[in-house]
Amino acid sequence: MKRNFVFAFLILLIAVASCSFTNRSLETDDKDKLLLDLITYVLERGHYEPKDINDGFSVNVFTDFIDELDPTRRYFMAEDLQEFEQYKYQIDDQIKNTDISFFNIVYDRLMLRMENAREIYREVLDTPFDYNREEFIDVDYDNVGYASSREELLERWRKQLKYATIGTYDSKLSLADGDADEKLTPEEAEKVARESTRETLEDYFEFIDELERKDWFVQYINTIVEEFDPHTLYFAPEEKEQFDVRMSGRFEGIGARLQKQSEGAKIVEIISGGPVWRDSRLDVGDEILKVGQDGESPVNIIGMRLSDAIKLIKGPKGTTVDLTVRKVDGTVEVVSLIRDVVELEESFAKSAMIIKEDQKFGLINLPQFYVDFNDYNERNAASDVAKEIDRLKEEGIQGLVLDLRDNGGGSLKTVVDMAGLFIEDGPVVQVRSSAKDKEIYEDKDERIQWDGPLVILVNELSASASEILAAAMQDYKRAVVIGSKQTFGKGTVQNLIPLESIVRSNEYGDLGAIKLTTQKFYRINGGSTQLKGVESDVVVPDRYSYIDLGERDQRNPLQWDKISPAKYQAWEGYIDYETTISKSTARMKAHPQIALIEENALWLKEQQDETKVPLSYDQYLERENQNKEKSQYFRSQMEYDSKLNFSSLTYERELFTQDSVLREKRNRWHKNLAKDVYVEEAVNVLEDLKINNFKKGKLAGRVQG
Repeated sequence: MKRNFVFAFLILLIAVASCSFTNRSLETDDKDKLLLDLITYVLERGHYEPKDINDGFSVNVFTDFIDELDPTRRYFMAEDLQEFEQYKYQIDDQIKNTDISFFNIVYDRLMLRMENAREIYREVLDTPFDYNREEFIDVDYDNVGYASSREELLERWRKQLKYATIGTYDSKLSLADGDADEKLTPEEAEKVARESTRETLEDYFEFIDELERKDWFVQYINTIVEEFDPHTLYFAPEEKEQFDVRMSGRFEGIGARLQKQSEGAKIVEIISGGPVWRDSRLDVGDEILKVGQDGESPVNIIGMRLSDAIKLIKGPKGTTVDLTVRKVDGTVEVVSLIRDVVELEESFAKSAMIIKEDQKFGLINLPQFYVDFNDYNERNAASDVAKEIDRLKEEGIQGLVLDLRDNGGGSLKTVVDMAGLFIEDGPVVQVRSSAKDKEIYEDKDERIQWDGPLVILVNELSASASEILAAAMQDYKRAVVIGSKQTFGKGTVQNLIPLESIVRSNEYGDLGAIKLTTQKFYRINGGSTQLKGVESDVVVPDRYSYIDLGERDQRNPLQWDKISPAKYQAWEGYIDYETTISKSTARMKAHPQIALIEENALWLKEQQDETKVPLSYDQYLERENQNKEKSQYFRSQMEYDSKLNFSSLTYERELFTQDSVLREKRNRWHKNLAKDVYVEEAVNVLEDLKINNFKKGKLAGRVQG
């Protein structure tokens, strides 16, 4: 159905474009103007919720574009901003008239200011830093104005470079502590650290020199595009090719999705089976500050465009990348990773037996809702979960936990099919298109694969398809949802539209593509999963409870709304459903481990809110030591033992004789599950859900599984 919609949408665009749009656009030989005209045309006619391109839109593009180019306020001057101000309310008119004057003046000025910056940073680094001087830097650059003189800009660079260097200075002194022959004086350590920073900046500007004007124009286009919503994005031709490779499920790199930050790139998703996932030292929320190649001097990515930072981080399989990372807890460390192809097997469903005294329960971990796009029946998440349920039933389980934590979503069809494993039949999700037409996706198969107690685990990183399944099971009262206050909140659907397919004749070759938000998800109760996500039945804190994550923390998200509910009947299989939720909530509030997790979450929030950083070495060292001590305290206290036992299923244990790597992976997974207080509580809830699955036997005699 989705494919038919995309086809119809393209036909509509092409039909209109071929009779009116193209002739007007191709009167000019300016590819940039054609690109701008094409994209705004698609946005206005195809986006789920088109925005008025007016003065307010113009102001947002003005602010965001300059912010993207100079997030740390170290290139542009106050006088530049005054000159740019004349365009603040004109960009909307320029977009409509395919005028790129604003981009041209900002781009030309940026090139000039970057040349000035080379002189400034070299001048700053010619003078030793005084680490005895008591001073601070405020890294909340959103509240920092632009320098009004060269002297003020020079001072800003001095503080920023001292801040960038002090960690290296500390490491040089620390490394020397263990060997008298290598011991450096503070003066020697300062010089080595300063020269290291100089080398990093030289590499950074050398990288910038390789960028062409078209690369900066893509940034301008995406600033316009992202005003519509955070998931609508323009891909230049080479980026579209990389996107196609990623969508095929096979790509080389570190296996993490990143988000632009003023001070680097924040990890917002860890891909199951990738190097970051396997290494386990990096977490969502960590910020990458520098990128080095296999022991070479790292490049500072502060202020770098995200796409350029990603180019440094990615690389061929087998090569090493050294990431200087500020952890969520504020500590800084270097993590070296070997780039690799993401192991697809690790993104597939896997199950474990939970043994508590004389009871057996099952747990299925699902990292994503995967599917073979060439042949749905070949392999998909729903059929794999069904197989795991069958295997667990053979082992005699009395309850099932479906773990959707960190699951970023995937195929909509697999969600509908998977929901059907737990309900007789009925609607699963409502989808509304940009034309505001509503479509209901239903499970029409009356067979139920699992009719016993069901718990679903979620967190802030459970997104999209995960939220649809959790919401459906919650609305049917089929499962108890345990997890964060709310899930990620991505309730929109995107389609990739190749721009060349819209132009009747094209002399410019590949024009790239736009990933366009065209649909919105709604629960069967009528509420959208957009922005609000799914609120857990039993809310428990985790370390991300107060950290900026989720759709609500993105720029320009679509808002929550509701439509009419679908017709459905709640599951009548549970006795004391509400009482079970109430008992679980009370247990969690009284649990000492949960109290510790809450304390840790609040401390991490404090660390993120602290933007004033000391630049004197003694104060810096004191702050670092305090952070490390506090971090180590929480790590030691988190070594929780649930007293639950975990084991692989019979079929998997038979594989261990030929696959020792698989055995090691499962042992590691089971060890982590035994420390998981959320899994422990899921088992408690399964015990509380007294089984009365088919009321008065009215469904007796139907075919199961």
